[in-house]
Amino acid sequence: MSRIHLNRKGFIFKKHSPEEVSNFDRIFDVFKDLLTHTSGDLEEAFEWLEMLDKEYDIFTDEYTVEDFEEDLKKRGYIKEEIKPEDGNAGTGKGKNIVTPKLEKALREFALDQIFGKLKKTGIGNHRTSKAGVGDERDGENRNFQYGDELSNINMTESLKNAQINNGIADLRLTEDDLMVEETHHKAQMSTVLMIDISHSMILYGEDRITPAKKVAMALVELIKRKYPKDSIDIIVFGNEAWPIKIKDLPYLQVGPYHTNTVAGLELAMDILRRKRNTNKQIFMITDGKPSCIKLPTGEFYMNSVGLDEMIVNQCLNKAAQARRLKIPITTFMIAQDLYLRRFVEAFTAQNQGKAFLTGLTNLGEMIFEDYERNRIRRI
Repeated sequence: MSRIHLNRKGFIFKKHSPEEVSNFDRIFDVFKDLLTHTSGDLEEAFEWLEMLDKEYDIFTDEYTVEDFEEDLKKRGYIKEEIKPEDGNAGTGKGKNIVTPKLEKALREFALDQIFGKLKKTGIGNHRTSKAGVGDERDGENRNFQYGDELSNINMTESLKNAQINNGIADLRLTEDDLMVEETHHKAQMSTVLMIDISHSMILYGEDRITPAKKVAMALVELIKRKYPKDSIDIIVFGNEAWPIKIKDLPYLQVGPYHTNTVAGLELAMDILRRKRNTNKQIFMITDGKPSCIKLPTGEFYMNSVGLDEMIVNQCLNKAAQARRLKIPITTFMIAQDLYLRRFVEAFTAQNQGKAFLTGLTNLGEMIFEDYERNRIRRI
């Protein structure tokens, strides 16, 4: 009779030693935050960095602000652009500019701040409610059938069956013991993220555009990492609406605009009409009521007082149109004014979408949770 020898190991406890963080990495996180607040203005970000240094001594004699700037250049985050003077190449004053590598670092930083560290995966799209051969596991198990992927076999449950069926003394694994995890087919999702850039996004001493930018950058990076087959388009809306490129997100600023929600919705629906996949949605981040529309004559009709019936009705018509196109709209209202509830509730009812009356602190978490929740929406 064979004897099983168990090698017993205990737990070893030792004093926690914090990871060594380089001077560059320690300051780089602060710098990325400042750069987002300054809408990509390097000079202003460095000015803020030097002000923080005077208050908190973030630089030392061994590592100065000049050293940090030089490291940014060596690592490819910024580069010096020299503009010729009087048409003479090689002359002129150099100016530091942001590189695509730093733009990507800002998106990753925003994602890590809001959602934590995520590992990039090679697969991942949005699942239907249809069970069968797919590539997203849902935790349910069933008996193995001919044709099932071997990678879907649940070894823990299969070995448990083998032990029950054959006993520990004569442990063997047969086809009858095998269990597989159910999977779901996946589909792509097309999202348009609308960002309000009207003047109210920086009024009353509250910066609402920076959190909105961070959320947009983080959502883009989340989709790129976790759902690489999905698409996301960013549009901004003030008096009018226009698309912006992902690389331009860090430089986004508000303007002296009213809020033309109708123009934003029209553009969002135009973009989604051209997408071939079935799952489509609009996320809208705004902090106020619609206050502007464009008349057939090309002139703007604006009214900042109360809820203008003509403007509101056009918004409701667009919400209903999106519903007919099977495009749900999720509204993230980042202001807490009570009179906005009437508009948001009516707008959401017309679209049969969703609305969140939220502050700035949990905006990112709510958007990410809703994006994940929409993954199981029936196609």
